[in-house]
Amino acid sequence: MSDRPAGLPAGIRRLTVPTPFAVGPVNAYLIDGPPLTLVDGGPNLASSLTELERLLRDAGRRVEELELLVVTHHHMDHVGLTGAIAERSGAEVAFLGAARRLVEDYAAEAERDDAFAAALMRRHGVEASVVKALEATAARMRWFGAPAAVDRPLADGATLEIGERRLRVLHRPGHSVADVVLHDADAKLLIAGDHLLGRISSNALVARALDQPAGGPERARPLLDYRRSLRATRELDVDLVLGGHGPAFGDHRALIDRRLADQERRATRILAMLRDGPASAHAIAASIWGEVAITQAYLTLSEVLGHLDLLEDEGLVRETARDGVVLFEHVGRGG
Repeated sequence: MSDRPAGLPAGIRRLTVPTPFAVGPVNAYLIDGPPLTLVDGGPNLASSLTELERLLRDAGRRVEELELLVVTHHHMDHVGLTGAIAERSGAEVAFLGAARRLVEDYAAEAERDDAFAAALMRRHGVEASVVKALEATAARMRWFGAPAAVDRPLADGATLEIGERRLRVLHRPGHSVADVVLHDADAKLLIAGDHLLGRISSNALVARALDQPAGGPERARPLLDYRRSLRATRELDVDLVLGGHGPAFGDHRALIDRRLADQERRATRILAMLRDGPASAHAIAASIWGEVAITQAYLTLSEVLGHLDLLEDEGLVRETARDGVVLFEHVGRGG
């Protein structure tokens, strides 16, 4: 699908590229230049590339004409085709410089991420047999991503000049450690990647901290990061948001207010569950989602840990350990 919905500025087209993931198609954005620019591209899958080629032809363009590829974050549904497109077109690749290793050394970094995820799941109460099965699944899915050389490292606050547009690059960690958004202040337009989506709430996925390249024990506190990022985005003057999935939308401040309130309600629910006694993050996830907490153990664990981080930051819970598994207990404010 390729479209320019009402209100989308001239010179930008949404290219809806299929993925094999539950989230559905990913949005790539073609921006008239110079340089002719593609923001994100789709997973490393032949059918996704074929559809992207068709969508470009519908727009009167070819892969070989692309001059700049901007990647909003390193998740495989956004970055997977970047290397192949860059090789065919000779386009420069722009990505957050502080996180460039996540793209340039994709396979090794994905292995480190998988090892980190397995250790995290075990530490927070997921059964060893479930962890082993999910490790195998993650290894099979890894190939939907692929490496790409970063020619233009992006810094928070940098500006990309594309035609008459000036897009300010803003680092917005939370959904991933590497998320960036592109703000066109003149057009009051935000290209948001997965930082802010209209129809679904972006997962704040637990990941290695950005300053832990060797796979050390430190993890990001993604929901705390995400809430700070959302509040910063709320302050932007924006009329239209182009997200990484789903249609364009407006009124970003009202949406952000709902997202923040939803997070606070879930944290309150989890706190109430801990009044019955200490529990692991996985046990809490199982109480909320049942079997989904097994088949989607890492996603649900990330969700619970994010809200526990929020409660811990407010002084309402603390961590303990029993038999190598982290437990969380309610301590009350100031307790």
